Amino acid sequence: MSDKRQRARVQGSWAKQLPKQPRPAVPPSQNATPAVASWGIHQQITSANFEFHQPIKPVRDVPPEKVIDQAGDYEISHEPSGVSRLRLVPSFLPADKADWIFSKLLAELPWSQKTNVRQGEAYAEPRLTCWFGELPYTYARSTMAANTKWHPLLLNLRRAVSEASGVGGGERFNSLLCNLYRDGHDSIGWHSDDEASLGPQPVIASLSLGDSRVFSLRKKPRPEENGDYTYAERIKVPLGHGALLLMEGATQDDWQHQVAKEYHDRGPRINLTFRSIFPEPQGHRPGTKLRFTGRQADVNLTN
Repeated sequence: MSDKRQRARVQGSWAKQLPKQPRPAVPPSQNATPAVASWGIHQQITSANFEFHQPIKPVRDVPPEKVIDQAGDYEISHEPSGVSRLRLVPSFLPADKADWIFSKLLAELPWSQKTNVRQGEAYAEPRLTCWFGELPYTYARSTMAANTKWHPLLLNLRRAVSEASGVGGGERFNSLLCNLYRDGHDSIGWHSDDEASLGPQPVIASLSLGDSRVFSLRKKPRPEENGDYTYAERIKVPLGHGALLLMEGATQDDWQHQVAKEYHDRGPRINLTFRSIFPEPQGHRPGTKLRFTGRQADVNLTN
């Protein structure tokens, strides 16, 4: 076999050619053109007209975090529950006096680590605490026994903080929660001081001693947000040695607060939170949160 004939047989020139199939005609009424992919395969025919629809949900920006670090009174929100207010006194105690008080309280208060219950499991709080007052205090489904005998320094501080917190003699605080943050790994998570035993719209006075930590607040979302804090207003308050912060009005109704972990070097910090606590109504479960409608609590409290 000649080379020419062999090459022709290999190339298939001897085979019969198949008849070409005619392409289906596109109906004239169909105003579309097929898009051809890079591999020569026809893609799905799409409409030449594109219609833009506005998003169902409006585009929202995350509000920038505000910083409060100057002395003054601040109205942070106005809601049906009332006005939420903060008052910051960065140098409430002189540095030398704050040093001496810090060392005494660090050494002499009955610090212990409280156990709480969350989702049916017990866990140790990442800080040390102690409670002073005539009544025990229940939160996070765990009760703190009351130390009825106050340390003399705490009595003097309670008097000074009470005079600074109110009008005409000041707010009378009958209880005190002491927190010891041993280092930057100690913290307290997001919460509100809105237990029924604290009464409606409690005044909380927070006195800081020792190393500085950031006190953060975030506004509670409206019911239609379904608990989503993505777009919540946020405030950051650096609290240093001897600083006093008052939370007043509807702050516990409409805001949460926390002291987050700070993993860089942080020394010990004592936080004294003065408050007034009342006997809980008969039949009311201790530590239960209050639900507010407007300015009045759903639960009537008596002194």
